[in-house]
Amino acid sequence: MNKTYLAKPGEVQQSWLHFDADGVVLGRMAARIAMVLQGKHHARYTPHVDTGDFVLVTNAAKVMMTGNKIDQRMHRYHTGYIGGLKEEVIGDLLQRQPERVIRLAVRRMMPKTRLGRAMLTKLKVYAGTDHPHQAQQPVDVDTTQFKPKSTNR
Repeated sequence: MNKTYLAKPGEVQQSWLHFDADGVVLGRMAARIAMVLQGKHHARYTPHVDTGDFVLVTNAAKVMMTGNKIDQRMHRYHTGYIGGLKEEVIGDLLQRQPERVIRLAVRRMMPKTRLGRAMLTKLKVYAGTDHPHQAQQPVDVDTTQFKPKSTNR
């Protein structure tokens, strides 16, 4: 008789994966990162346990968006004060805080629970190529599948 395997919180070994965002489409990469953070790429996935891996993203400033999204998509947030709704074109935010653009895209694909917020802390995003995680020996992920199909844009 087969039994369903359920991971326990202390027995999961978490590895580090490295995504290079240079020339990669934001949404495609964010969807893959959300799956890795949740652990859905492993057979050991358990919904109520954090079975995901750590994700390291470099070159966040060089991420791409298809179509006219970089000029037309708006990022809206509220300051908490009356009349404090702020909005900014995503292209301006990408120049000012490129790490935040990737973090927002991944956050919106994660579960909206305490566990989802805890999983999001395993995401490390850097605008350039330098990062302080060499000691963790991150494994490079092939990002060619996330690049745009045509180059006429």
